[in-house]
Amino acid sequence: MITANQLRAARALLNIDQRQMADLADLSVPTIQRMEASDGVIRANVDSLMKLVSALESAGIELINPGAASATGGRGVRLREHVTNPKMKVKTVRQAKSSAARTLERAR
Repeated sequence: MITANQLRAARALLNIDQRQMADLADLSVPTIQRMEASDGVIRANVDSLMKLVSALESAGIELINPGAASATGGRGVRLREHVTNPKMKVKTVRQAKSSAARTLERAR
């Protein structure tokens, strides 16, 4: 489970905005906005939550849940060492999409 506060903190650690987070997780900006506006644990469909958590983990975010090894306990986030720049992934995804679009246009 992930809370709205963890999502906002994760974005801050990655230095990305909601649009970039939406691109990383392959979700819409309004979905990210709804998630961040949640009170406490984010409630969303399982597919959206899995995409979000997977994107955060791929970008180097480690979610700290209650009871996990932490100096003071409680929920939180931390950035793993030696992670790739998440902005590079967004650019790569956009390039792949535009490349696929060009291929479709050539096929027509």
